[in-house]
Amino acid sequence: MPNPRRADERREPQPASGAVLRLERMLAAKGIDPDRPLPDTDQPSTALELADRRIPPRYRHAEADHPEVTTWVQQVTLACRPGPGGTLGIAQGPSLLIAGPTGSGKTHQAYGAIRSLLKAGVRLRWTKLTATELYASQRPRQGTDTEREMRDLMASPLLILDDLGAAKASEWTEELTLRLVDHRYEHLLPTIFTTNLAPGDIKNALGDRTASRLAEMCERAILTGTDRRRRTAA
Repeated sequence: MPNPRRADERREPQPASGAVLRLERMLAAKGIDPDRPLPDTDQPSTALELADRRIPPRYRHAEADHPEVTTWVQQVTLACRPGPGGTLGIAQGPSLLIAGPTGSGKTHQAYGAIRSLLKAGVRLRWTKLTATELYASQRPRQGTDTEREMRDLMASPLLILDDLGAAKASEWTEELTLRLVDHRYEHLLPTIFTTNLAPGDIKNALGDRTASRLAEMCERAILTGTDRRRRTAA
């Protein structure tokens, strides 16, 4: 009988399959050596880098420099609780109302607040939308669970609701706004609201119940000045 093959005996190289050969030719055409080890690119992204990918380019380097906004950031940071690994995460805290005329920098300050929290080491999940987008998302659409979308907004650890009061008001929009604000008011969930409305006009535009909750739950940052967009264009 022939001797059994020794365990340490090398096998003869097997011819490459057609698929392997095609792949090698494709890589060679692109100047890629299939036998060359891949570079180590698996570097973890920082939370700020990940957030900047979601932030629109115009606000990607926004800095919160208004005194009331920076104070709010400090308050929310102090209210954070340690999560897995000891990283601070948002638990509860005050909300913030940023009011001012068109072009005064309200959205810039809101995004700057997000970036400031991340720089402070806060583990952060956040959602941003305009009031107009809120109402559009709640209109019946085939194949969409609008109720689930509303619940997600209500429960978001941090929510930015931009341009509050800018959309045309109706009983329906008033009730939607109240429902969202009331949930976040009751659960002490930090929310950043921006609005063109003067403080005295909020009640007329949003209703007495919403205005009352905003007055109690929010710190206020009042921005002034001319329209920076027009000044930049000039």
